Amino acid sequence: MSRDSNYGARREFIVPHAPLPHADHHITIFSPAGKLYQVEYAIKCAQTTSGLTSVAVRGADSCVLVTQKKVPDRLVDATSVTNLYKVTEKLAVLMTGMSADCRTQATRLRYEAAEFKFQYGYAMPVASLAKRVGDICQVYTQKASLRALAAICIIAAVDEEKGPQIFKVDPAGHHFPYFATAAGAKESEATNFLEKKVDEFATYDADKTVQCAIAALQSVLNADFKASEIEAMLLSGDSSCHALTEEEIDGHLNVLAETDA
Repeated sequence: MSRDSNYGARREFIVPHAPLPHADHHITIFSPAGKLYQVEYAIKCAQTTSGLTSVAVRGADSCVLVTQKKVPDRLVDATSVTNLYKVTEKLAVLMTGMSADCRTQATRLRYEAAEFKFQYGYAMPVASLAKRVGDICQVYTQKASLRALAAICIIAAVDEEKGPQIFKVDPAGHHFPYFATAAGAKESEATNFLEKKVDEFATYDADKTVQCAIAALQSVLNADFKASEIEAMLLSGDSSCHALTEEEIDGHLNVLAETDA
């Protein structure tokens, strides 16, 4: 048998390459069902990876951001662990999702707010910031060289014209105003709790708003929290963003306990 014929015989036994993954799994290509799988995975990752549940409620003259606080390691300094970020003096954001992505997104929010104030001479309205971040997230769904951030933003502020405002932005770029909203592991359960009280929000003062958000967390997680296991940010009137201390949170927990009793 000639060399050429041997080569030809050997070629018959070459194992073909494994089939390529479905093209519709790429971030820039729609599936036949009209889905962008990578964007859906990013949203699911943001909701489940951290294992936390976050709640935001808008009252009559204030809004509050409340989330669980879990320190991943006993060796980590607990004061460095947070999901609440002050963007400007009167605007804050609650991040839910992968920790590194959340920090990156919070930094981008601060940059956009600072750039807006530098260009126009006044603080960036919360609606404009939510739209800007939503537009950036949407661009991340168009280019194969980018990865959608696994982070859900709940942005809150007391607007000079419209009063308390809450916006939620997800990795797909959706940005909508809410009376109250939730994100994270128990998002649907918290949303159901808040829907039952939506007609009362317009009558809530600052304390009642905080207590409603904490009650939502307690209800969906079936747990009585310690003050150290919750972090909250209150935005009210012309005041700056106020991160509630453990003593203030403990006071609200006591009021809720007495109400339940």
